[in-house]
Amino acid sequence: MTQAGCSSPGTAPSEQRARGFDLRQLIKTDINRVAERHQQHVFASLRRLADKLYKRNPAEWRKTGAASAEVAISRIFDEKHRWRFAELGNRRDLQSMQIALHPDFRGDRVQALIVGLASMVQAALGDREVFYMLDDLEPQHLYNAARNVEIVAWKLATARDASGNPLLLANEIGEVTNLSFEREFGRIIGLLDVLADVVEDETERTVTRVVQNLTTAVFLPVY
Repeated sequence: MTQAGCSSPGTAPSEQRARGFDLRQLIKTDINRVAERHQQHVFASLRRLADKLYKRNPAEWRKTGAASAEVAISRIFDEKHRWRFAELGNRRDLQSMQIALHPDFRGDRVQALIVGLASMVQAALGDREVFYMLDDLEPQHLYNAARNVEIVAWKLATARDASGNPLLLANEIGEVTNLSFEREFGRIIGLLDVLADVVEDETERTVTRVVQNLTTAVFLPVY
């Protein structure tokens, strides 16, 4: 059972939680606090990914009419939009990630990808940004979210348009190697996997591990 009022569906967690004593902390369990910390770290990585992608693909943020990459990033993470963007056809989570990596999509691919990843993580966390002891996390959804991030990372590195050009520029291999995207994706995957393991142990619900070939892998459900 989920405690009413504990969530803000479609909202990114605040970067800084209120400091000092809060009576609501008394009804939190250790697993709630672990979930919140992992969520914060995941979203910090997602924000860094958005920044890195816009720096390498500046034409993308201009497609939405944003004044700058910073404005485009703020719109994704700081506004109360329930992860519904008209320019994405109001798609979120798995659907948003799919169009971001589709060769025919003409919109802001960075926005579509980050909105998809962020809303997928939130869906796996029950669309909550604050957790209390009656909240019920599902370890399978967290595990599935981690596998979906693996798929996105692979597709981002391999997806090409009709001319053979990358849909989005990310890692660079050459005279100057830049694997910062790979490290950020790895950090997100690790955080989700650890949280899935913790919740699995806490709830005694067994997670079904899935092995997929990345070339043919399909996104797994997160709710």
